[in-house]
Amino acid sequence: MPEEIIAGYLLLGIFAGVVAGLLGVGGGLIIVPALVFLLGLQGIEPVHIVHIAVGTSLATIVVTSISSSWAHHRHGAVQWPVFARLSPGIVIGALMGAVIADYMSATILRRVFGVFELLVALQMITDARPNAHRAVPGTAGLFGAGGIIGSISSVVGIGGGTMTVPFLVWCNVSMREAVATSAACGLPIAIAGATGFVITGWNETGLPDGASGYIYWPAFIGVVFMSSLFAPLGARLAHR
Repeated sequence: MPEEIIAGYLLLGIFAGVVAGLLGVGGGLIIVPALVFLLGLQGIEPVHIVHIAVGTSLATIVVTSISSSWAHHRHGAVQWPVFARLSPGIVIGALMGAVIADYMSATILRRVFGVFELLVALQMITDARPNAHRAVPGTAGLFGAGGIIGSISSVVGIGGGTMTVPFLVWCNVSMREAVATSAACGLPIAIAGATGFVITGWNETGLPDGASGYIYWPAFIGVVFMSSLFAPLGARLAHR
């Protein structure tokens, strides 16, 4: 593997780790397009690049979310009862998302991700925020919300923070606790989603050496090595 590609994975891990800890996201909105670019430079078949980028992104979020959520937990900001009720729906939704993504062509999946990125950008530009006017719903409501968050997150390879944080703020959870709880919710999304991408890509032909299904381990190692080190830094910045 060329040295510049290795350096690209390491730099990506630094940036994604800081963002994950700071904003309570898994970093997928940054990791997926960067991986598409870096994987393309390696000459991997275009038909698989987007799926590998999404699957590998979810795998990296497993490590990033552990590091980030632990840092938030040390500040006492994670609402674990809410996490526990969101997680079952998240797991089921994330597994379904991996199956849905497998049925999409690379072109369609790329466009779905692009539209999602644009919607996030539009929300940021307009500074649209939900009004905190209700309490956290019961078990059934959180299960349903978790299913939606998990499925969309798995399709586009993210940790779900762009949806989990606004949802929790809407439910009168403070921003700091919403970010922290969102970081923890990235773990079941990532585990279930990454598992789904391994399974759905297992029998695909033309995948690069070092891949298990749609997860490309050389990229995974490079990104998580740095992101796990820098996610706590982002969490400390968030609490300051």
